[in-house]
Amino acid sequence: MKRLHQSFFSFLTALICLSANAQDLIQSGPMNGYSEMREAAVWVQMTEACIVELYYRPDTAPEAVERSLAVSASPERAYTAHLIADKVEPGVRYTYDIYANGQNQTANLDLSFTTQALWQYRTDPPEFTIAAGSCAYINEEAYDRPGKGYGQDYAIFERIADAEPDMMLWLGDNVYFREADWFSKSGIHRRYTYARSLPEVQRLLRTGQHYAIWDDHDYGPNDAVRSWPHKDKTLEAFKMFFANNGYGVNGLGGITSFFQFNDLHFFLLDNRWNRTDYKAKTVDHQVFGREQIDWLIENLALSRAPFKFIVTGGQILNDAAVYENYSNYPEERAYLLDRIAEEEIEGVIFLTGDRHHTELCRVEHKGTV
Repeated sequence: MKRLHQSFFSFLTALICLSANAQDLIQSGPMNGYSEMREAAVWVQMTEACIVELYYRPDTAPEAVERSLAVSASPERAYTAHLIADKVEPGVRYTYDIYANGQNQTANLDLSFTTQALWQYRTDPPEFTIAAGSCAYINEEAYDRPGKGYGQDYAIFERIADAEPDMMLWLGDNVYFREADWFSKSGIHRRYTYARSLPEVQRLLRTGQHYAIWDDHDYGPNDAVRSWPHKDKTLEAFKMFFANNGYGVNGLGGITSFFQFNDLHFFLLDNRWNRTDYKAKTVDHQVFGREQIDWLIENLALSRAPFKFIVTGGQILNDAAVYENYSNYPEERAYLLDRIAEEEIEGVIFLTGDRHHTELCRVEHKGTV
């Protein structure tokens, strides 16, 4: 009897230890990525190499559990995983859990995503809320500039989560690479991991759906342009740490993409991959490049959305030719704005980041709103 009691106690202790350690493999997240009517993405970063799966179930039938394809979280990918729920129906809320090596990692969390509704020709489009922000400098004293630096107060992430937005747009400078990070894949991965692991940001990552662009500080050094030698490394990392539904268009490099959220269209532009230094004297000055702009105009002209958001990292409509404002690129800026006017494209809104303050500008063209 004594031996049986000891065996049972050892077994119970093992179960308690297993339960205590079962959720220790998540480094950051989960984060809800893109959501479509037939597919949704969930991102997570693990602490070590493991096999990761997404188990999800509709609120309307919680017994109907589906799971994603298993993904290997490997050191080459900074232990990140993109998990795709592709057995979903439009307009349904799904609760989910993250499993690693067969163990539930999120049993104590209330996790969910909602697929986009099939409202066209049926009802009015759903109401929803959008949050947007840029320039998320997360302090790390050993690598910050000497003296008082940026950052130092992260309550904003929790306040955004409190508002429960349906979608979060990250408008660039989502991390700030430092001198120790710029030149190596390991440095880039470390900076992303450090910023993404901030405790205050975790609840926001689980709130709504998340889409992102980049700007100079998550592309390379301050004011980095198309010649940045390590942009292939930062592009790879951007793809690892965000779960957009596309990266690059028409065979071009970079992060350009498009998505629809209910009745609105969002055009995510890359303002770094093709950018030249506006102070350079022997190059044609450009930010987006002609091919990216032509792609944008053609799709804006085809769009029937009441509002079309052009999302990019730097100011577009501000006339002041200072810093990196688009006004420092007058020829390309005129080409973009004139094409919008000539095509009589209405409802265009530029949503931009970079400048660490809020600003509202308006440009009117005859025949457009």
